Amino acid sequence: MIFPDICAHNQYAKINNNMKTLIIQVQNAFILTIIFCAMHGTVEAQTPLRSFMQANPPAENAIPYGNNKAAGHYIQSDDTKIYYEVYGAGKPLVVLHGGVFGSTLEMGRLIDSLSKSYKVIAVSTRGHGRSQIGRGEPSYPQKARDVKAIIQAETKDSATVLGFSDGAYTAYYLAGEFPEKVKKLIAIGAGEWKKGSRTFNITKQIAFGLDSLYWKQQMTIRPEPLKIDLWFTSVNNYYNSLQIGEKVFQKVKCPVLLLAGELDQNAPLSTIIAAYQLFPRVQLGIIPNAPHPAFETNFNAVWADIAPFLK
Repeated sequence: MIFPDICAHNQYAKINNNMKTLIIQVQNAFILTIIFCAMHGTVEAQTPLRSFMQANPPAENAIPYGNNKAAGHYIQSDDTKIYYEVYGAGKPLVVLHGGVFGSTLEMGRLIDSLSKSYKVIAVSTRGHGRSQIGRGEPSYPQKARDVKAIIQAETKDSATVLGFSDGAYTAYYLAGEFPEKVKKLIAIGAGEWKKGSRTFNITKQIAFGLDSLYWKQQMTIRPEPLKIDLWFTSVNNYYNSLQIGEKVFQKVKCPVLLLAGELDQNAPLSTIIAAYQLFPRVQLGIIPNAPHPAFETNFNAVWADIAPFLK
């Protein structure tokens, strides 16, 4: 008759031990969360989200492009979840930000203007913002497949694509490999890329040294912040092996508007002219005295080129 009592006692002991283990696990997780927040700041940024090297403080009521859950969506593309946001209504227009230091927020003024007449699909490319990194190298063909998947999910039509820098190179591959998905292409700051013309050796220390506040904010919205070192390494390896020229440009059959700042240090004028001479259907616009992100320093001049091209 005592066996049931002994069994019950053992069960209660097991439950108590399990509860103790669970409490310890919760406490450890809580401590790790506190440590992470202390290192990188609280999530959803107590200060308004900012773009890389943003000169002026963002407005308190500014739309947090790239971290706006009300407009956000995810799609599974191959091995990775890709995040994007949708604004406005009308014909689809995809916006692709710059690479490494780029974010959807930097495209904010363009999104503001375009979403008045178009359904703007603003993509955080893999490894940026709320998108996962993925297991393979962050190549332009892979990013093009990611964007293709988003276009297919959002429309049965083809889309106009606007890309800046890294986003423009992704757009070139997208238009070349999936021509049925791209109606027109606007590229800003992306010319011929000769292997070895630039050396990439970006590290977390270098990145944070350039703009620590930007990176602290980004680390709070990235789904895999602990993989940042691995991501920098994969980006460096890919960019250092890259060559983009005639083979890529000749495959882009849709109309192209190629824009660049006169003083672009990342895509010098000679590389822009070289690309211009290789696209089958292209218009060229050079923004006087403007650097790489020409739309940030002279938005009106950039918009004056974009608006008639979209008609």
